[in-house]
Amino acid sequence: MNLHIMCIRSIFILVAFLIVIATIDGRSVPGDSSPLISDGVDCGHDQHNGPPPDLILLKGAAGDLDDEDEVCEQMYGFLPCSYSIAGHLFLILVYEYLLFQGESCVASGSEQIFKMLGPGIFGASAFHVLGALPEALILLASGLLNSEEVAQEYVVTGVGLLAGSSILLLTLLWGTCVLLGSRKLSDGMEPNTLNSSKFSWKKFLSSLKGSGIITDLETSYTARIMVISAFPFIMIQIPDIFSVYSAQRVMILCSLAVSVGLLLLYFFYQIFEPWIQKRSLEYVKHEQLMLRIIQHLQRHALERLLTEDGAPNVHAIRRLFEEIDQDGDDAISPSELKELLQEIKFKHMHVDKDKAVDEIMKEFDIAGDQRISKDEFVTGFTKWLEEAKIAMDKRTYSNNSFKDLYQLFQPFIQKKKGERKLKKQIAAEILAHVQAKSVKTLFAENGTPDLPAIRRLFEQIDRNGDNSISQAELKELMMGIKFGDISFNVDEVVSKVIEVFDRSGNSQINEEEFVAGLVNLLDTSGEGSKIQASKLNTSQDDFYQRTWEETDKLVDEDKGKGDAKKASWIWVKSMSSLLLGVIILAVLAEPLISSVQSFSKSAGIPPFFISFILVPLATNARGASAAIKAARHKKERTTSLTLSEIYGEVFMSNMLGFCVLLSLIYVRDLTWEFSAEVLVVLIVCSLVGLIASFRSTFPVWTSILAYLLYPLSLLLVYVLDDVLNYS
Repeated sequence: MNLHIMCIRSIFILVAFLIVIATIDGRSVPGDSSPLISDGVDCGHDQHNGPPPDLILLKGAAGDLDDEDEVCEQMYGFLPCSYSIAGHLFLILVYEYLLFQGESCVASGSEQIFKMLGPGIFGASAFHVLGALPEALILLASGLLNSEEVAQEYVVTGVGLLAGSSILLLTLLWGTCVLLGSRKLSDGMEPNTLNSSKFSWKKFLSSLKGSGIITDLETSYTARIMVISAFPFIMIQIPDIFSVYSAQRVMILCSLAVSVGLLLLYFFYQIFEPWIQKRSLEYVKHEQLMLRIIQHLQRHALERLLTEDGAPNVHAIRRLFEEIDQDGDDAISPSELKELLQEIKFKHMHVDKDKAVDEIMKEFDIAGDQRISKDEFVTGFTKWLEEAKIAMDKRTYSNNSFKDLYQLFQPFIQKKKGERKLKKQIAAEILAHVQAKSVKTLFAENGTPDLPAIRRLFEQIDRNGDNSISQAELKELMMGIKFGDISFNVDEVVSKVIEVFDRSGNSQINEEEFVAGLVNLLDTSGEGSKIQASKLNTSQDDFYQRTWEETDKLVDEDKGKGDAKKASWIWVKSMSSLLLGVIILAVLAEPLISSVQSFSKSAGIPPFFISFILVPLATNARGASAAIKAARHKKERTTSLTLSEIYGEVFMSNMLGFCVLLSLIYVRDLTWEFSAEVLVVLIVCSLVGLIASFRSTFPVWTSILAYLLYPLSLLLVYVLDDVLNYS
């Protein structure tokens, strides 16, 4: 979705939510002139003096309120509060959703700015800080805006979020990326057998060892950098290890200094050695490189790269090879490929041409001789086109990329639309003919399709009784139908009707297909019939129709916009999206912490475990979705970039979050009681980081271990917390 529209929608949701809460009408409490919502109990002035005027009383699960009942205070004077467990949980979910929208605005804006600026100071520092901003703001809100006693209580929630985010990324998300990105390790070009439509335990067990992912060397380097972030976590454990609790405050200051130093060193390192920035940039725009190259080559090709049937035009692809091969040696060299990339205008984003050449050579050069032969070019380019078609089905590309695809697939789309229109017209004529002879038998009394009657009609057309309508039987039916303005060719009409009804691809229509197809054609309001028809009658054509109707609107929106005007507008949208996201995160951080604390007290669950499990789902949902989409491409490069991003996010979450936590504890003079939580993060980061530092191949079974590591981490926190508190 367009980032500007998405963020505007976030404002609407937030404003609508607040308006609904603000307009709730209730009964005023006697004895107080302020308009308050009553709890349903007649609170006389003699019995109750009434709560302060900035409180809203909502009836809780416990029943009536009395003098000893706790009242809930409105955050900022207008946000809602609750007494019940369900009410607290509802508020947590609402705030999490709004925080998710805010984080998405920040990420979308920062990524677009990063694309336009390329590697530099922004990519080395601000881009990474903005990525870890949600956790840092929530942690800051938990301990900065309250009294010392409340801050000590609330900061536990921030620590839970800090630990939960890092562990979630390194366990559940890491395991999912390994699982979805896996291929046969013996042949990197073949997809994982887990994608087979037929499941068997034998295939599953063999794939645990025979399938997996392979990462590049730079991914191992980023894992090692992530391990370095655990060093301050070791320092803070020293007073507990040696029982020197008097040195706790000094060690907090030392750990803070080391954390800040490592963070600054990380920023400066990326400025002078920008390979991490380049990988991050490649990750946020990996889909666009392939599409821009295809789009450029299509503009310069003498023929369409795709036939009207959507198949790759091999002749046109071979002609492209000859144009790129300028020296005529029947091979494309890296220099010729780089020259091609120099011709392509990558608008509004920075592209490292040398890196792009290396990646294309790695993907196309099957022989490994640093040259792309004609057959290799045809194979690789055909694969790109097929991936673009699959992307349409899975919706793995952004709206801008879909607009590029629209230009490429336009002839194919137009033909599909024409065929779809013809099929509908033929089907309408058939339906009219059938209704004219059996209109009373096709509908039930309530106006919905009469399924038994439709089945009897099937039996009439199925002359030989083999439970399927053959082309010969269908042709016999067609002979008695007049098709109006349609150019009448019985064989062609039969073929089109088969395409409309036949979903199994065997060129025959079985009873189930006939019933579902005819119910769909009758187009009634019967919901049960519609559901039955939709299960069997949703075709690829239907999907393309919906997809490209949406894309038509996106393309029309861009018409008439000049490049300079568009570039300025992109800057405005990116900055406004970034600012809006930061505001949403800053405003809603403290209410979320308060709701978590309230839910914790009502449910009798430690706040750490609530924030460990629930809150990271909101702050990491967008990043996790992007990582999963990238992993599904099943390429070594995209999988490596995805895991590198995970390691980088964990590093920033650890360093920035730990800096904020230690600063709060030192400045507010809070008590350090988070050794168990920090120790578990240290264990998980060190374990995953060290394995990833010295290993590049990860079979599918490693994803299962990663999944198990998540609940084990929770258990470990519980055990260590008891042990350390007891000691």
